[in-house]
Amino acid sequence: MPHTLTVTTAAFPLAPTGTLVIYAGDGAAPAGKGGEIWAATGLDWKKLSSAAGFSGRQGQVLDILAPSGLAADRLLVLGAGKPAEGDNPPANAWADRGGSLAGKLMGLRIAEAAVVLDSAEATPARVAELAAGVRLRHYRFDRYKSQKPKNGESSEPEALAVTLYVTDSKGSEAAIADRTAVVEGTLMARDLVNEPANVLGTEEFAAHAEALAPLGLEVEVLDEKQLRKLGLNALLSVAQGSARPPRLVVMHWNGGGKGTRPVAFVGKGVVFDSGGVSIKPAAGMEDMKGDMGGAAAVTGLMRTLAARKARINAVGVIGLVENMVSGTAMRPGDIVRAMSGTTIEINNTDAEGRLVLADALWYTQSRFKPRFMVDLATLTGAIGVALGQDHAGLFSNDEELAGRLLTAGLATGEKLWRMPMGPAYDKLIESRFADIKNSAGRQAGSITAAQFLARFVNDVPWAHLDIAGTAMGASSSEVNTSWAPGYGVALLDRLVRDNYEA
Repeated sequence: MPHTLTVTTAAFPLAPTGTLVIYAGDGAAPAGKGGEIWAATGLDWKKLSSAAGFSGRQGQVLDILAPSGLAADRLLVLGAGKPAEGDNPPANAWADRGGSLAGKLMGLRIAEAAVVLDSAEATPARVAELAAGVRLRHYRFDRYKSQKPKNGESSEPEALAVTLYVTDSKGSEAAIADRTAVVEGTLMARDLVNEPANVLGTEEFAAHAEALAPLGLEVEVLDEKQLRKLGLNALLSVAQGSARPPRLVVMHWNGGGKGTRPVAFVGKGVVFDSGGVSIKPAAGMEDMKGDMGGAAAVTGLMRTLAARKARINAVGVIGLVENMVSGTAMRPGDIVRAMSGTTIEINNTDAEGRLVLADALWYTQSRFKPRFMVDLATLTGAIGVALGQDHAGLFSNDEELAGRLLTAGLATGEKLWRMPMGPAYDKLIESRFADIKNSAGRQAGSITAAQFLARFVNDVPWAHLDIAGTAMGASSSEVNTSWAPGYGVALLDRLVRDNYEA
C-alpha cells in the first residue's frame, strides 16, 4: 500500500500523466468530458461494457491498458452508481466513491492518477467528500510490520498522487481543506485506538493531547495528587491496581465569544482493561487495548475543532486509567465515594468505565457549566448484542440534543439508535450497602450503565453514546479497512457545525 498520499485539484483542460480515471453511471455510458475521453479511444462502449459485465454500479471497474487516442498509460472507468436525486444524494455516497477509487488505485499499485469530475453533481462539497473518502480508505496502521515483498512480487509505490479535475478548483480546494480537518481528527482517533497498550499508556495518551497545543488548544493534565485532592475517588479506584498513574486531561478550544458557555465532550480512556479482579476471559482480551475509544474520539474531535477554527467554545475531558489485577486493585464489595459525594458499591470490577465517567462528568458539569455534555465510551458488551456494529447506542435526558445527534449520525454515516431510560431501570442499580452499585447484571446492561451515569450530570442536557460495538473491530467499508474506524469524530463535528457554531 502506498506510504504517502497527495490529493489536489486542477482546472480543465486535462493534462493527464500515468492513469486517467473517468466515471460511468448506473446503466449509462461516460458523459461530459469523460464521454469525450472515451470517444477518443475509438472503442465501442456498448459492446465492451456488455462483454465485461460492467453496468456502472459503484465498485465496478473497466481497466484499459495503453488506450489508443489518449496520452495516458491507462484508463480506468469506475462505476458511479445511480445518479443523485436532486440535491440530496445518499449519505456518504461521494465519500464512498472516493474510498472505492482509493481501493482500486492501491489494489492496482497505481502511483499517479488524474480523475475527471465534471458532472453537474460534482459540487465543491461533494468533491471534498470524495477526497475525504480517498484519505480515509488510504489509511492503514502497519508501523509495526517489517515484512518485505516476497520473491517475484513487486513492491508497492511509496506515494500515491491523485489529481481531481473539477470545474471549480478554487471552491473545491477550500471545501477539501475544511473536510480534511475532520478526516485528520478521525485518523488520529484511529491511530490512538490501534496502538498497543504497551506503547500507549495513560501518560503517553496525555502527551498526544498536549501535542495539539500548536493548533491553539489549551491543554491541562491533572495528575494523581490533584485528582485525589479534588475527590475523584471513583476514577482513582479503577487505576489503583495498575503501575500506570491516572490522568485527567482537559482540552479547551476557545473559538466562540468571550464568556460564552462551552459545549462539552467527555471520553472514557481505559488504556487497557483486564477486568480487574473480575477478570475477563482470555479470548479476545487483546482487543481491550481499544477500551479508550471514547477518549480517542474526544481527542480527535478537539483536534478537528481547532484545525478548522470552529466558531465555538468547547472543552474535551478524558479520564485516563488502566484497569489491572494486582494486590492493590479494587475488589468486589469495596465502596468508594465519588466526587459528587455519591457512594458506590463495587460489585463488578469489570464495570469500571462508568466509574471513570462518573467523576469526569461531575467534574465537567461543576467546573464548566456547559450548554450540554456528550460522553462517549466503549462501555458495555450489551450494546453490541443489541445493535451490532452498525449503530452506537444513544441515551439522553434531553429530546433536542438527542434529535440533533440522530440527525448528525444519519448525515455522517456514524449512526445512532435511541435507547430507553426510566425509573424502572434506575431501580436496578440500587445498592444494599451504598447509594448505588456499579453493575446490575446482564439484563438491560447498557441501559443500567446509562442510568448509572445519569446520576452524575445534574440538570445539564446530556447524551451518552455507548460505542462498544462501533469503535473497534468494525466491519470493513468503502472508507475504512482499519480495525479502529475512528467512530465519533465526524458525528460530533457535524453536531457542532450544524447546531451550535456562532
